[in-house]
Amino acid sequence: MNAKITHIQINVSDFEKSKKFYLEMFEVLGWKKLMEEENVISWTSGDFSFWMVETESRFRENRFHRKQTGVNHIAFKVNSKKEVDEFFNKFLLKQKNRVLYNSPKAYPEYTKDYYAVFFEDPDRIKLEVTYH
Repeated sequence: MNAKITHIQINVSDFEKSKKFYLEMFEVLGWKKLMEEENVISWTSGDFSFWMVETESRFRENRFHRKQTGVNHIAFKVNSKKEVDEFFNKFLLKQKNRVLYNSPKAYPEYTKDYYAVFFEDPDRIKLEVTYH
């Protein structure tokens, strides 16, 4: 058996705010919108899809933090260091988004050619765009 991840779904507290963030992010990354319905939207890279759903109001009081049990971050791999820098310039700087760890930069402690930028979405879900 050789199972692969086909999709991931995140729940967001403010659908419109997160939709704007992810629409622009996936446009820069070259992903296509797969579908959109009321409070549900998804994008695809071809063989993988990313789904975003608005959190039910009864669950919104529990705010996400990556240090709690659960997902720590989601990484998107690009084809070069140049593409990491292009993403940084075209999306993160334009959005004035909070960038983590003084990135983009090399992370030789991961692998010798690891290069990445880390940032957060509107709900503080940590995201990464990387080349390695």
